[in-house]
Amino acid sequence: MNKTVEANFDGLVGPTHNYAGLSLGNIASTHHQSAPSNPKQAALQGLAKMKALHDMGLVQGVLAPQERPDVYTLRKLGFSGSDEQVLAEASRQAPTILAACSSASTMWTANAATVSPSADTTSGTVHFTPANLCNKFHRSIEHEITGRILKAVFSSEEHFTHHPALFSTSHFGDEGAANHTRFCQNYGDEGVEFFVYGRYSFDDARPAPTKFPARQTLEASQAVARNHQLNTRRTVFAQQNPEVIDQGVFHNDVIAVGNRNVLFCHEKAFLNQAQVYNDLKNAYGRDDFCIIEVPESQIRVETAVKSYLFNSQLLSTSDRDMTIVVPSDCQSDRQVATYLEGLVASDNPINDIKVFDLRQSMNNGGGPACLRLRVVLTSEELAATNQACLINDTLYTTLCHWVEKHYRDRLTEADLADPELLIESRTALDELTGLLKLGSIYQFQQV
Repeated sequence: MNKTVEANFDGLVGPTHNYAGLSLGNIASTHHQSAPSNPKQAALQGLAKMKALHDMGLVQGVLAPQERPDVYTLRKLGFSGSDEQVLAEASRQAPTILAACSSASTMWTANAATVSPSADTTSGTVHFTPANLCNKFHRSIEHEITGRILKAVFSSEEHFTHHPALFSTSHFGDEGAANHTRFCQNYGDEGVEFFVYGRYSFDDARPAPTKFPARQTLEASQAVARNHQLNTRRTVFAQQNPEVIDQGVFHNDVIAVGNRNVLFCHEKAFLNQAQVYNDLKNAYGRDDFCIIEVPESQIRVETAVKSYLFNSQLLSTSDRDMTIVVPSDCQSDRQVATYLEGLVASDNPINDIKVFDLRQSMNNGGGPACLRLRVVLTSEELAATNQACLINDTLYTTLCHWVEKHYRDRLTEADLADPELLIESRTALDELTGLLKLGSIYQFQQV
């Protein structure tokens, strides 16, 4: 029997995890700017979540981090000499650029790409488009290596189709799966692909936020849908509410999450929300589509952003039941905790809560949903996936030992210029590519 599953591929936190406050519009990121970070703890917290989902019987994979500091980008910007000299000059002349080139933001694989399952595409293959992330410089340098990593994990041309990132201009700003959700009855069925955008690129008269940038454009979402060969009747585009973007909802996955037939969202998530609901119901075509809307009177947008209630994972534990995975911040906030208790006790498919300590990631503005890329796979596609990247007891233990061996337990912005950090990172990643059977995906491995 060809069983189809939704696999979660989480980003492994990189050795240079730090709090440089690089992401305007991400309140947690800017709030913790310049605080010391703990890369070792961050990586172990992420791995613990991966192992827990594996133990629940779910398919859980891991995606490798990228090489940081990125001396190749620094060289393109005019810094020259040895690697040590490049880091020293960048630190002296442009410390903010060095910080950007040292970010471990690839840990948030919800921004790595948009993925469309084979059931939805005309070609009958799984389609991947790396996000260009052009709104933020530190993320705009990711997509080339992201594409290499995805091709190393999903290499079968018979089963997987890989596209290049869209043009890296603001007109086609693409933030990946953080603004993309898929609805279906069963994962193997043709689904409804739901794209959420923040603004129109070619029509300034349309609504748009005024305080913080809208990172996803309608035109980018439409281009991805075309490239993925999706059924237009089962593809829905909706605009994010500009008001909530200006309150720190920088991606749709900070205000809404979906799984199978369930949309869990705040009442202020979308512009023209009633119309969005109608469009989704019509595209879904069945009467069991379930919308769980959280009113502002119960959870304010500000509270949702602070607790990351909606930056959660909805996981199917059976054909009817779902578990919601939330950060410990939801438990710490009494109002949110009370809401969640009522949610799982009421008549809807969400009937269990799993809480994880992801403080290191949360301080930089990334919760459970940020850390994972969802990939729906048939049994044949799963068999064609790089098996070395799938979490099991042995790989979990191996990766924990790898982190303990290579990662620092304290990192500040001043440490980013330390040439030993670059050596440590390259040594760790070189070993990791062997563990995960990725080949020579990094530039330092190809010289």
